Amino acid sequence: MITGGKPIYGASLGILMLEARIPRILGDMGHGATFDYPVLYRVVRDASPDRVVRQGAEGLLDVFIDAAKSLEADGVDGITTNCGFLALYQAELAAAVSVPVLSSSLMQVRAVNALLPPSKHAGILTISGSTLTEAHLKGAGVPEGTPIGTTEGGRHFTEAILGDAYELDPALAEADNVAAAQAMVADHPDMGAIVLECTNMTPYAAAIRRATGLPVFSMVSFLNWFQSGLAPRRWPYEI
Repeated sequence: MITGGKPIYGASLGILMLEARIPRILGDMGHGATFDYPVLYRVVRDASPDRVVRQGAEGLLDVFIDAAKSLEADGVDGITTNCGFLALYQAELAAAVSVPVLSSSLMQVRAVNALLPPSKHAGILTISGSTLTEAHLKGAGVPEGTPIGTTEGGRHFTEAILGDAYELDPALAEADNVAAAQAMVADHPDMGAIVLECTNMTPYAAAIRRATGLPVFSMVSFLNWFQSGLAPRRWPYEI
């Protein structure tokens, strides 16, 4: 006997998406083929990259809560977002629904630190260092003193994403990410790993790893762990 109770099955992970028109290349959370499992998207209207990242998501809490509730009602087992700056709303989103919420890649910084020798710690690479505030870091539980690097001021990546551009040059975007990561490592030689704040940085994680020699943790790698708890793999009992 099979029982029901929700309208959609098989998509355990629900994603709250900013409203944007930027190209979604493979590796980006907005490209469905990035994931090896089904996901359910919900676009949060009027939540542009600029409004969320540069304007502090002012006035958007209620619409994010409504969207999260609609994902839960449709049957997801966990909810995430496609912007690390939404750590600002982690507590409110988690309180609004009855399923787990993972709002930001920044939430993995403490876990990454625990993997490293005591003399090493993780650093954060963000799309907008000038607007990543203590409130964002506190919302994600990031330890004080965590190094922060940024692609802000680069040739292409930050302005293309936050400017919601129709065109993206992956080679220039990769170059900005690699250069910013290398600069951060040069400034903080005791870094042992890099956490990518921005979900649009995931396609460049391998290049950053090659350039710095450090482990690189993205939102997609974090979500793969999250989803494995929402829908654990079934193993045969036979030996």
